[in-house]
Amino acid sequence: MLEYVTLILACQLVGEVAVNAIGLPVPGPVLGMVLLFIFLSIRGSVPDELSKVSSALLGNLSLMFVPAGVGVMVHFELLGTDAIPLSAAVIGSTVLTIAVTALTMTILKKRFNPTDNEGSQP
Repeated sequence: MLEYVTLILACQLVGEVAVNAIGLPVPGPVLGMVLLFIFLSIRGSVPDELSKVSSALLGNLSLMFVPAGVGVMVHFELLGTDAIPLSAAVIGSTVLTIAVTALTMTILKKRFNPTDNEGSQP
């Protein structure tokens, strides 16, 4: 079990080092997750112990958001003074994300299912 915790943390460390060395615009843990995925793809399966370790980490994932929540409460006054720009940014980015997702799905559907776009009438 300890070797799989070490594997997860080592992948994260390698990701952080690679991002800092190369200057990639990707968070280190994301690159580490990609490396772990590649390792598991090459291996062909997920070991049972790794599955147990990752399930335990995911089960306690909510604890990772405690520092962010504390930061929000500490800077609550600042958030209040900039409520309108922050609200506009959140709403605007949400609408933009929905629009881009819908456009992407439409393009992909046309590309990969051209018969579905002709309609269901005979």
